[in-house]
Amino acid sequence: MLDIDKLSVSFKGTKENEKVEIVKNISFNVEANERFALVGESGSGKTVTALSILGLLPESQKSGSILWNGRNLLELSQAEIRFIRGGEIAMIFQEPMSALNPLLTVGEQIAEVLEVHKVISKGEKLNRVLELLVQTGIDDPERRLNCFPHELSGGQKQRVLISMALACEPSFLIADEPTTALDMTVRQQILNLLFSIQEQKKMSILLITHDLPLVEKFANRVGVMQSGRLIETGLVEKIFNNPEQEYTKKLLDSRPKPLNATFTKRSVLVEVRNLSCKFDIGRSFFSKRQFSAVSRESFVIYKGETLGIVGESGSGKTSLGLALLNLFSGKLSGKISFDSIDLTSIKSRNLSPLRKRFQMVFQDPFSSLSPRMTVGQILREGLSLHYPSQSDSEKIKKCESMISEVGLERMHLDRYPHEFSGGQRQRIAIARAVILEPELIVLDEPTSALDVSVQAQVLELLMKLQTNRGLTFVFISHDLAVIRAISHRVVVMRNGRILEFGSTSHVLKQPKNEYTCQLLDAAFSHEN
Repeated sequence: MLDIDKLSVSFKGTKENEKVEIVKNISFNVEANERFALVGESGSGKTVTALSILGLLPESQKSGSILWNGRNLLELSQAEIRFIRGGEIAMIFQEPMSALNPLLTVGEQIAEVLEVHKVISKGEKLNRVLELLVQTGIDDPERRLNCFPHELSGGQKQRVLISMALACEPSFLIADEPTTALDMTVRQQILNLLFSIQEQKKMSILLITHDLPLVEKFANRVGVMQSGRLIETGLVEKIFNNPEQEYTKKLLDSRPKPLNATFTKRSVLVEVRNLSCKFDIGRSFFSKRQFSAVSRESFVIYKGETLGIVGESGSGKTSLGLALLNLFSGKLSGKISFDSIDLTSIKSRNLSPLRKRFQMVFQDPFSSLSPRMTVGQILREGLSLHYPSQSDSEKIKKCESMISEVGLERMHLDRYPHEFSGGQRQRIAIARAVILEPELIVLDEPTSALDVSVQAQVLELLMKLQTNRGLTFVFISHDLAVIRAISHRVVVMRNGRILEFGSTSHVLKQPKNEYTCQLLDAAFSHEN
């Protein structure tokens, strides 16, 4: 069906007449009704390969061939490619928020695909859009039809992208990281949806991902890419059980492993009693409406432990994490004590000096790091605020020591955030938090968008920092495999309530709540 032969893709470099080769002489094929996966680290050339198939890299130079039903896509005109794109071959893009037009409703965007490829009446178009929304499992499709992207959850936006891709009933579907940053239950729903559609429509699917468990569950065959080259292909069972290449072995070995560490209770660092977190979500003529993100929960965090908080999107994980640091923007009730200091009643002027004792690492380091500041300036900013008596030379020395501790080099202090990879930016965000010598760090989805090998590096770094500095972590994640790899105890949340709480090994091996069982099935069914 699709046959790629000796494909190379290069772009103009920063220097005159310089060419940077991203994809290097790769060959593979995808048969009819087959699920083929391309895996590899970020920057390995996976997405560039996918975009080349659809002719979405106009500024690039390509050689080799991409045969689609006997036609070389690289030799077709833009008009011919546009006819195939969306009609015969469709693509689900990686980031739904940037792939969807924020100014058009869901219905308008799906209808637009139909208008390009089909002669269709207004009534037929509306019926087809509703049919697609029903097919992809979007709740209340008549209402969602008129919603804008920002009104939908991550899983719902991903379903809209799938609806757009399926609109013209393509025979070949490219799915580029379709489950990135989705929680486990939604991820499983999307996976089941793709399975179901593929079986119904008898289409071929090319899956682009760094999610190895997803590949193990979904694909028939897999190709491993490294630095633009396709180094290994074969049946999933063969590649995962008996890889030939050292890089493939390393990639598979990077999957999170159970921590299997016992934690001895120490003194209490944080005590939470009857904590509730509420948002105002609008008002009627007579009253305000509120949404309860966390509902009257109590627990303690011990010094030196990693407490994992897991749950689907909207469960209250992030709200709870923000509340622990007195950063929650809504209304708090109950009591949060940090080292016997009541944070819920303390005045702002008295809270500021305490800030250096508890820090936060956010999900997206690119948006949390100022693009106008160098790494050195980012690290010195906190030192200048909390340690004003330190000399410039002392601050520089501390920054150099810190950047080395997180696995970066002295020269990186003079660079800007955009010059780094996602994993490097996350190291910088961790360095910014740790340099203030806090006792508690809340980490909100710090590995969600990282490939498996970089994820392993970040987890290893965090555990090293914890051992060396005696840090206490609250680690928020939707990824149970990551939680299992780093947490001593785990909290399972849903709809603002704690459903289960205990040692990680006990909760994951002997779950008591049905929802926990669902999470475990979504996360680890490939291990059974």
